[in-house]
Order: sequence, then structure tokens, then C-alpha cells
Amino acid sequence: MTNRRTILLLASIFALMPVTIAAPVWAQSPLSNPSSLREQAPATYKVRFDTTKGVFVVEVTRDWAPKGADRFYNLVKNGFYDNVRFFRVISGFMVQFGINGDPAIMARWRAAQIPDDQVTQSNKRGTITFATAGPGTRTSQVFINFNDNSNLDGMGFAPFGRIVSGMNVVDSINAEYGEGAPRGRGPDQSRIQNEGNAYLTKDFPRLDYIKKATIER
Repeated sequence: MTNRRTILLLASIFALMPVTIAAPVWAQSPLSNPSSLREQAPATYKVRFDTTKGVFVVEVTRDWAPKGADRFYNLVKNGFYDNVRFFRVISGFMVQFGINGDPAIMARWRAAQIPDDQVTQSNKRGTITFATAGPGTRTSQVFINFNDNSNLDGMGFAPFGRIVSGMNVVDSINAEYGEGAPRGRGPDQSRIQNEGNAYLTKDFPRLDYIKKATIER
């Protein structure tokens, strides 16, 4: 009888205790709240990219495109580009990346747009620029120019940095899949957004990717 009363007493105590449900890992990350990541970047900073092809370093100059430089700084600092695939690689043109491999995180960033920057630099070989689908649509995707793509300057593509070492690494990124679907045989961006790295690993296993991106002072 005593044991029964003890069990009933404990049950009543636990029933009155508040239940704490742990938030998913992604929800605990600063990346879950894009509006909170608004730190102003230094006037110049470098980013080291450790990739499956080796290391390359980007030097960002904030004066070139302040809004883009700030967004890139916050994304790198908080690990957004870690384990991210180079999903669109077009030989002689550019290599594009910036869709996070976790669909839950990416869902928060798809609409986290930043205003446009004035184009002050040309899209020359080795420059890095935010991708855009039109005015005011930049979010997290960027590309590195393989060649002189100055034709992009008049279309609002504003470079914010350049490769200062490891351009040979960038040149060697796997381009076998080429342009993305539906125009090419590469990954479908909407599926990357919705399915993340699980989709890319299964259907495009030879894509190169960023192991770690780190701010260097």
C-alpha cells in the first residue's frame, strides 16, 4: 500500500511540473533568426574557405558593396556556408553556392532579402558577387567569376570581394553537372531549398563543397 501511495504521489507531482520540450538544433542557432544578424562588417576582412578541392581565400572590401559585405560577414561568422555545395558550376562563366544544406535553416533565409548595392566594381575574374533574381532579391547565394564577366555590371550584380589566394582551387571545382535544371543537368534549386544536402548527396554525389568557412582578421 505504501508503495502504491508513493507512486500516486509522485505521479501527481510530475503532472503538475511544467513540461519543457527542447527546441530543434537549428532553432537554437543564430541562423534561425536572420533579422538578428546585422553586425556591421570591418572595412576589410578575409574569409578562408576549406573545401573538398583545397583552400581559397576571399578578401572583402566593404566600400565596394556595404550591404553585401555585411550580409556575407554575418553568414560566414555564424556558419551558414559550412558543408554547403557548389551546386552550379559553369565552365568559363562562374561557380555558385549559398543554399544551406538544412532545409529548416534555408526556409528562414529564402525571404531574408537585402537592398541592392551600387555597382562600383566590375565582375572580373576572381571577384565574388551576390546572385540576384531582380532588384532587392539578394539573400545568401553568391558566385565567383571564372572569367571577365563585365556584362553583368549593368544588370545590378555588385562584387564585394575578390579571391586573393587559391584561384587555382576555385578553377578546379567539379563542373561536370554544369547548369542547373531545367536548363541543364545540374541540381534543381527548388529541390535543394526543400530537401537540402540529402537530395544533393543522393543525386549529385560528386559535387564539391565547403567544409568550413572562417573569418580571418
